Amino acid sequence: MNSSAELVVTCPQCRNRGKWFSAGWGPFCSERCKLIDLGAWFNEEQRISRELRPGDFGEFEDLPPGMNLDRPE
Repeated sequence: MNSSAELVVTCPQCRNRGKWFSAGWGPFCSERCKLIDLGAWFNEEQRISRELRPGDFGEFEDLPPGMNLDRPE
């Protein structure tokens, strides 16, 4: 069984809870919420709070190649 289908998360936009990773828009509950969030990034209403530093991604060098960690299966 796909464990991500059972994962209940809060939509980052509207705060509704559900099994959003089993739908096509996870972690958002809908295409609408996903596009609202994307628009906020484009309008610079959301941003990374500080400059990235060389050590910020150091632990990712140790991950095995070919893994899609952003898409749990």
